[in-house]
Amino acid sequence: MNHEEVIAATREWLEKAVIGLNLCPFAKAVYVKDQVRIVVSDARHLDGFLEDLDRELDHLAEVDPEVTDTTLLVHPSLFPDFLLFNDVLEIADEAITEHELDGVIQIASFHPDFQFEGTEPDDITNFTNRSPFPTLHLIREASIDKAVEAFPEAETIYERNMETLRKLGIAGWKALGLSVSANNGPEHGEK
Repeated sequence: MNHEEVIAATREWLEKAVIGLNLCPFAKAVYVKDQVRIVVSDARHLDGFLEDLDRELDHLAEVDPEVTDTTLLVHPSLFPDFLLFNDVLEIADEAITEHELDGVIQIASFHPDFQFEGTEPDDITNFTNRSPFPTLHLIREASIDKAVEAFPEAETIYERNMETLRKLGIAGWKALGLSVSANNGPEHGEK
């Protein structure tokens, strides 16, 4: 897939799942203000991807939050295995420390085959963290703090998301036109 297709699929996921299902009540405000930066990595190996991560951490640390509040670093093909990608998250967290951004930026991960520990692969609750492609979400901690002030019961988001997805079910997710697995690739428009 080219960059435009990867970005389009990522935007569709943001609009239909993250914002549309209100999985993150903080996402809509920055998305509609065009403050979400989506960067597609073409790295051919882990080292190259980590260099892209370094650049994006530096960029987010330097840019005005009114211009870019958050960044999604997406790689469409380098990490087909969720467990391997999960290991990359540990390395990404170390990069935050190396850049002296502890307490400034944190990273969340999304993957087409995301699976919470103790769940079955097809458990609908895993879909809270399923995206079309392996994605690292670089988040400003100040933005999280501000959002939590506006949403005082932030600790209930996780539980509410699980309930939303249980009600929706796999068929409902597919009806949104979103992929159910990395093995299938994005299924845009499937009803």
